[in-house]
Amino acid sequence: MFPEKIELEYSDSKNLLIKLSGDWRISSGLPGEDKVISFFAEHPDIAQVNFEALQLKEWDSGIISFLLHLARNCEKKNINVNLEGLPQGVKKLLTLALTIEEKEIAEEVKEPFLARVGDRTIKVIESISSLLDFLGEIAVAFGRLILGKAYFRKTDFFPIVQKCGIDALLLVSLISFLVGVILAFIGAIQLKLFGAQIYIADIVGIGMVRVMGAVMTGVLMSGRTGASFAAELGIMQTNEEIDALKTLGINPVEYLVMPRVMALVIMLPLLTIYADLLGIIGGYTISTFFLGLNPVEYLQHTQRAIKMNYVWIGLVHGFVFGIIIAVSGCLRGMKCQRSSAAVGEATTSAVVTAITCIVIATAIITFVCQILGV
Repeated sequence: MFPEKIELEYSDSKNLLIKLSGDWRISSGLPGEDKVISFFAEHPDIAQVNFEALQLKEWDSGIISFLLHLARNCEKKNINVNLEGLPQGVKKLLTLALTIEEKEIAEEVKEPFLARVGDRTIKVIESISSLLDFLGEIAVAFGRLILGKAYFRKTDFFPIVQKCGIDALLLVSLISFLVGVILAFIGAIQLKLFGAQIYIADIVGIGMVRVMGAVMTGVLMSGRTGASFAAELGIMQTNEEIDALKTLGINPVEYLVMPRVMALVIMLPLLTIYADLLGIIGGYTISTFFLGLNPVEYLQHTQRAIKMNYVWIGLVHGFVFGIIIAVSGCLRGMKCQRSSAAVGEATTSAVVTAITCIVIATAIITFVCQILGV
């Protein structure tokens, strides 16, 4: 009645013995459990199922799947399943599989348009509320720092400063130099039509000092440092280290967030000035060595073009970007869920949030400067 791999022996004591034999690999073909289940229907008085695997040869996950479906069916019929006759490996895997509850997959129901809009609106409001709460906690932490009451360790602060500043110099140098080169080439394309290539110095100098140096530095630090902050705090949240700090009476915002915010706010304006210098050097190199401009005249034009107001505007950009990157990274890390996947999501969200806010802040600052005439 059944394939040679399965042999059933039913006794008067209401026990069913299932003998497994042969090769139970998926590649060699496996019998279905339907025929065994139909045997249950023919003998509804079965109280227990036993197994014998003396003749069982090679096996893989196929036998686990077969026995799992059989055990689930027996569970529904209140039939006891005795696994003692199975090989040790099969018994362990089957026991593990039986401990995991099956979850019914609900059919995806498409929500109405207004319901989706309402959900998104609620999420946006909750995000804004969470951000305001976090900014308030940071403000309180800085107030306690000024009063000398914050739990702030200098030994933790200076390594973060080094990570945000010195360790980022190579990357900032490369990108800033190349941005200066790109601006010089773009300016040369149009200005040479009018014989005014010397004004490349003005384009590179004003562009780098006023906006591009700060923006490129901010984008780089968002992907480098902001993501690092989110990942570090997210892992600490996953490992319950932040809960441990709270248990010890230590405010995690003071101990973890404040040093990172301060380090980035201090270092990003300095990196912005450095990026401005490297961008000007990049434009100078291309203009003098490849476009044939006079080096002294180029430097004089650069000096006349760059006003102190432009330098201050660039520093304001850097200061604002430092706050944005630090808050975005720390907020996403502190709000991270406790799973490895959530850490990756928090890191990605921190970078996306920081870059988006940098672009918006740049537009706002540029608009305000235009209104003020600076």
